[in-house]
Amino acid sequence: MARDGIRRRLRKERDPEGRMSLGDHLRELRRRTLISIAAILAGAIVGWWKYNDLFKAVTKPIQEIAGKRGQAIATITFPDLTGSFSLLITVGLFTGLIIASPVWLFQIWAFIVPGLSRKEKRTAIFFLGAAVPLFLVGCVCGYLTLPRAAEALLSFTPDTASNILPANEYFDFVLRFILAFGLAFLLPVFLVGLNAAGILPARILLKAWRPAVFLIFLFAAIMTPTPDAWTMLALAGPMVALFFAAVGIGFLLDRRRAKRSPTAQWADLADDQASPL
Repeated sequence: MARDGIRRRLRKERDPEGRMSLGDHLRELRRRTLISIAAILAGAIVGWWKYNDLFKAVTKPIQEIAGKRGQAIATITFPDLTGSFSLLITVGLFTGLIIASPVWLFQIWAFIVPGLSRKEKRTAIFFLGAAVPLFLVGCVCGYLTLPRAAEALLSFTPDTASNILPANEYFDFVLRFILAFGLAFLLPVFLVGLNAAGILPARILLKAWRPAVFLIFLFAAIMTPTPDAWTMLALAGPMVALFFAAVGIGFLLDRRRAKRSPTAQWADLADDQASPL
């Protein structure tokens, strides 16, 4: 009974406009972080259960390259006794990150836009419905691009030599590579979501297209440390296309809001231009 009374009191004290104090923001951040961590740990159980299958799938590009060249150009090794156990933990957590993506993506969105109204809740559903497939598609694209990146990096190895790859370092590269593609594909969803919430107008996005494209290519160059430009373009190209698609959707949403609210039509006027009033 006392707990129900506290909950009712908290609902009454909550600002109807979604405004919160700094302490409330920190408590909200802690709560949503704990929910995300719990979901990732639950998903990690699947990763630990399927560890052997995942290990074979991630090391498959190395084995295929070695088969093409007819020699053991690269070998995955565990340099110490704890290496295999730490790799098991890493693979499990990464798998949990992918499986729990609907949970932690929603928690991020709900923290960015607190105190959701009925309309914003519909926006959140759209955000979640678009973000999860795009994140998973990005991870799949990263995995499909991985053999080309591995072949480019191993091409510098002389024919008379071979690579001894520590398993932890190899998996760190692979998982970061796949995660970079997954996160990159989330860019347009966040932009459209912020626009739908009225935080980021489309005209501001369009004005910033030059620095945005530069930052996209810089991000792609950092996250795909391979000597060939194809791998970087494989990540940067879709990101640029998705960015401009997000700008286009943002303009459609802004136009719809302008039709519904006459005052919104005057928000785009220059400072020295007279309004219809």
